[in-house]
Amino acid sequence: MSVADRINRAARRVPAWPVYLIGAALPVWLFWEGTTGGLGIDPVKAIEQRLGLWALKLIVAGLCITPLRRFAGVNLVKYRRAIGLMAFFYVMLHFLAWLVLDMGLLWSQALGDIAKRPYVTVGMVGLVALIPLALTSNDWSVRRLGALRWRRLHRLTYLAAIAGAVHFLWLVKAWPVEPFLYLGAVLGLLALRAIPRKSRAAA
Repeated sequence: MSVADRINRAARRVPAWPVYLIGAALPVWLFWEGTTGGLGIDPVKAIEQRLGLWALKLIVAGLCITPLRRFAGVNLVKYRRAIGLMAFFYVMLHFLAWLVLDMGLLWSQALGDIAKRPYVTVGMVGLVALIPLALTSNDWSVRRLGALRWRRLHRLTYLAAIAGAVHFLWLVKAWPVEPFLYLGAVLGLLALRAIPRKSRAAA
């Protein structure tokens, strides 16, 4: 039995609901850490950064599912919806942490930052792109829109992924390696999707 077969057999036994459970528990633990001094001298910044990074990791994980199935025979499609919804959940928490904890709900200042600061603008583009995806991540929407239109709509995932990676890269002023790795991973995964089907079959 191949490694892919073993992974697929294990995946069939593990339901998707633990993704939601773990995903909901991590922010609770993070905010508890912030209130008890476990996040250093600037807990607000730490909360914002960790929520944003977790969201980006989930977006990258979601992008991995199709290439894994096409090229490696590993079928993790049953987890894609949960991963995508949790990515949106973390992006929303990242935004709310910035708006409430950092901006203090000063809407005029927040709107000014969105308009004037490119990294905030790009981040908002990613958030807005994810909203219709989260709202239509259900079987009713697939039936209502039709499979073809639903798939076309969910190509907004690519925009959200690129926006998230660029937002991270632009946000980090020292330009370390990590943001480049995420951007490279996103672009690489999108490039794999662009390979023609005949080329994929040959590969």
